[in-house]
Amino acid sequence: MIKSDQWIRYMSENHQMIEPFAPQQVRQDEAGRIISYGTSSYGYDVRCADEFKVFTNINSAVVDPKDFADQSFVDIQSDVCIIPPNSFALARTVEYFRIPRDVMTICLGKSTYARCGIIVNVTPLEPEWEGHVTLEFSNTTPLPAKIYANEGVAQILFLGADEICETSYKDRGGKYQGQTGVTLPAT
Repeated sequence: MIKSDQWIRYMSENHQMIEPFAPQQVRQDEAGRIISYGTSSYGYDVRCADEFKVFTNINSAVVDPKDFADQSFVDIQSDVCIIPPNSFALARTVEYFRIPRDVMTICLGKSTYARCGIIVNVTPLEPEWEGHVTLEFSNTTPLPAKIYANEGVAQILFLGADEICETSYKDRGGKYQGQTGVTLPAT
């Protein structure tokens, strides 16, 4: 069962499920133009922070999830991130999550970015996982693409279980538990 905006609001305000938390969708800033974030009907639109890791082949490293070369990225701190054509960047959410034991979430891209050829990798957040979500943006276009920090970039959908899971992410000692900052692959 997908959880509603009332449940998301209750869990965030009373159990710190999402911090910082926007109880409704924010659609305008001082300048009047932002990509929306905050609570939606059955989910939460997250923002990315201003720290990015942009993939580069300048060092000709091999992409290996078991031995990832951190020199494959250029670190950028900015209000915008330009992703080279046919490349990708990592970022993290502004929001810190604490997922309840009877909930599974799925992180999906926002249509505003998808319509520009920028894809957010689908990512599950397992029961009792907590931390900043590391986001991966793929630029599928032959042109540079722009991502905006502190604006909506992806949506988290909350799926409630009929019963508590037997073994949670926390119980397993998951390798990404409590992550802060942009987190590279771990083995």
